[in-house]
Amino acid sequence: MPARVSPAQPGDPVRIGPYRIVGRLGSGGMGTVHAALDPAGLRVAVKLIHPAQADDAEFRARFRREVELSRRVTGPCLVPLLAAAPEAARPWLATVYAPGPTLNEHLATYGPLAGASLYAFATGTATALAAIHAADVVHRDVKPQNVILSAAGPMVLDFGIAHALDGTSVTRTGSSTGTPGWVSPEHYRTGTSGPAGDMFTWGALVAYAATGRLPFGSGAPDVVAFRVMSEPADLTGVPDGLREIVAQALAKAPDERATASEAAERCAALLGAQTTQVVGPGVEPTRIGDLLAAGWQMPPVADPAWHLAPTRTGKRTVVTVLVAAAVVGSAVGGALAFVPQESANESAADAPVTRAAPAPTKATPRQPSAAATAKKAESGGRASLDTWRQARPAQGEGEHDAARALLHDTGTIWHEGIEVSPKTVTFHESRKEVYLSYSLTGAEAERLYTETEIASSTCVTLRDAIRRLHPDLPYRTYVLVNETTGSATRIAWQDDFLTNTLCRTGADQDTNPLVGDVWQASADGLAAAMVPSTDRTEIRVADQAARKIIERTNGMRQTLSTDRILANGDISVGFDPTSSAMYVWSNYIAWDANQIDAWASMAAGEACRALVRQRQASGAAWPYVHYAVDRLTPSRYIVVRSGIASTEADCPG
Repeated sequence: MPARVSPAQPGDPVRIGPYRIVGRLGSGGMGTVHAALDPAGLRVAVKLIHPAQADDAEFRARFRREVELSRRVTGPCLVPLLAAAPEAARPWLATVYAPGPTLNEHLATYGPLAGASLYAFATGTATALAAIHAADVVHRDVKPQNVILSAAGPMVLDFGIAHALDGTSVTRTGSSTGTPGWVSPEHYRTGTSGPAGDMFTWGALVAYAATGRLPFGSGAPDVVAFRVMSEPADLTGVPDGLREIVAQALAKAPDERATASEAAERCAALLGAQTTQVVGPGVEPTRIGDLLAAGWQMPPVADPAWHLAPTRTGKRTVVTVLVAAAVVGSAVGGALAFVPQESANESAADAPVTRAAPAPTKATPRQPSAAATAKKAESGGRASLDTWRQARPAQGEGEHDAARALLHDTGTIWHEGIEVSPKTVTFHESRKEVYLSYSLTGAEAERLYTETEIASSTCVTLRDAIRRLHPDLPYRTYVLVNETTGSATRIAWQDDFLTNTLCRTGADQDTNPLVGDVWQASADGLAAAMVPSTDRTEIRVADQAARKIIERTNGMRQTLSTDRILANGDISVGFDPTSSAMYVWSNYIAWDANQIDAWASMAAGEACRALVRQRQASGAAWPYVHYAVDRLTPSRYIVVRSGIASTEADCPG
């Protein structure tokens, strides 16, 4: 299992409260989770809220409530809150760091849990929920991503959408909570969330841990919701004694389910029998903690020591100090391609090079003739592999500064299971374009999301390096070139870094649905759209739009480079009443970025026209005016297109 800590990125704080920042553990719509050390050297995880949320009074109230609830809950298999500052300019909270994979990650690597470890998992997670419920709190987001399999036992995480039973919780009216597929029948039907709902998702969690299969299967969210509400769970493969407990937890009626404390007690009895077999008679553990310690067996996790990051200034500047490295043989030419000319006379052993600038794996882009360059510049249009090949290496101090900064900053991007390797930076002066080429290794499903981060980072870096430090340079567009081995080289992204003042990509649009007067799609909106509608008009419009989008998608198979016929399980349509929005989403992950762009443009056009036509037929009675097209991966979503449906003439495509 890879280490969870990635390097700190430019602009990250050096210190948050009393904690020294050493890297990142992850980032999401709410904020960034930093790896940090307290004054005594204890490893902690510090969640720092994004500025956009920090300026939202409603969000601050919800975050303040999250802190209060987290302080209220303590017990085994829970990650304790250490400190928090909900009133800070950028609110934050710190918890003990729990090293280990999530349940999802463990199942993907090692397969289902078995024996004493399975019973320890069931006992530990039920015990954690019992402590939560004893504090009059409901978790509301029990799912595999929120359970860490640490060396000490399973640890239940994330109270981000938890609420108290005393009626004082702060939530958006009409918002949907919980993750599709990890929701109780009563929540699907009425939006009800209580301890019994947590126990339903606990039953699904334990069944998933025991078998590696989702107990209600996979597919379109509305299909899964129907199974959750109407069909029995598939518990084949769950051991007999445990199956009884899990089946009761998965009862359709909330009052038929055991409480968390009852489930923990029954699971502990099963665990006790298992651990007696392991450690032998006469040394039988009695306390829950002893039972977990005796029965819990996890593969070792790569968990290197954390060290304090080198001192950094609070204000990000272009990298001017580079890692010194010995460069020999033919690598010298490639390594010096991004070094100012005055450095070229230094000896190879002393020549400064970037960690991300090895000898190019392809021929250095050729310098086009003046006539060819002029012709290409006159033709305009989007960048292509031809224009990339015509681009040249950096010349002059400003271009070298920009190239160094791009290679350094791209090299700091990290996602679990994904490695980013920047290769070259070249410049096309007449087209005012800067090209960054790179390769990616790791899970295909995560690569597109990683590319959105590369795009955002490239935009920020070039605004800093060119607009602020070298405004005399003519460049305004960045172009990303994906040269991943085993895949066709392609243009992955391009954007204007001067006009895109916030350096936003689709992946950023998962926070507040309203920024100024511009509507933006959100994770909450998508979750609401995934809840099956009971409104006949919504169902009809969604069905017609989905059929049309699926038909047109299958008509684009040549463009999308696939022979597969897609259906309802791959493309879905739903509505979020809170933001008056129609969402179209696909979980098909075989397309590259250009194909996703083409598909999303088509889907956005169909969604827009469907909304306009229904509004023309229904008048003011039809409330939906926004649309969004999203790409889903196993762990997150990406907004690819969004807009306002005003007239058919204004619709995309």
